[in-house]
Amino acid sequence: MSGRRLIIAIDGPAGAGKSTVAKHLAAHFGLLNLETGAMYRAFALKALRGRVDPEDAAALGRLAASTRIVLEATPAGNRVLLDGTDVTGEIRDPEVTQEASKVSVHPAIRAWMVDLQREMGKAGGVVMEGRDIGTVVFPDADIKFFLDASPEARSQRRYEQSNGPGADESAAASEGVSQQAITRELRERDDRDRNRAQSPLRPAPDAVIVDSTFLTLDQVLERIESIVRERLAEQHMVTSA
Repeated sequence: MSGRRLIIAIDGPAGAGKSTVAKHLAAHFGLLNLETGAMYRAFALKALRGRVDPEDAAALGRLAASTRIVLEATPAGNRVLLDGTDVTGEIRDPEVTQEASKVSVHPAIRAWMVDLQREMGKAGGVVMEGRDIGTVVFPDADIKFFLDASPEARSQRRYEQSNGPGADESAAASEGVSQQAITRELRERDDRDRNRAQSPLRPAPDAVIVDSTFLTLDQVLERIESIVRERLAEQHMVTSA
């Protein structure tokens, strides 16, 4: 850990609150938030635009070879550049999110992404969230969290987000999105993520597991903040010794 600033790894299934927690920790402790899921979605967007079959590993590999993805940290969150073009808004489309889950199962694509992610976070001072940060990308991360919640709890939160204040009600109505449909989608993604051959979703042996099924966001943040503060204090003591 000598010469490197703190690395925090946050893993967990879709809808567990990883992005919310990572953004909060980055802002609270002055760290960079590197949202690796956005990188997969950016690549998935390119595959969709190019009509590349998400099951065709060879074609996806060729597409990756000509793809450049950059995350730029801003006070408002990450800015995602795909081959030099800002696609921050476009990658949040539900179709892109589903496509990202499909392209991410291929070993060659995951290996390519891991190299990019390690390069971005190697100097430390970062919060990285995804599916395999603590197990594959940064197995030596200083602090590892695994956020989880039942599919029902996760789908309820996503449903409330899509139908709450500020949501596009006309879009939600036209798409006919129900909580039951969101639950089915999350279960399908869980199955793909947990059972893929390369880097399956699982907690690192030394990860702090936080199940938020029956916790509020404030309770989750309070617990995680206290752990990070303790670790920062320990790191300061070691550095000062």
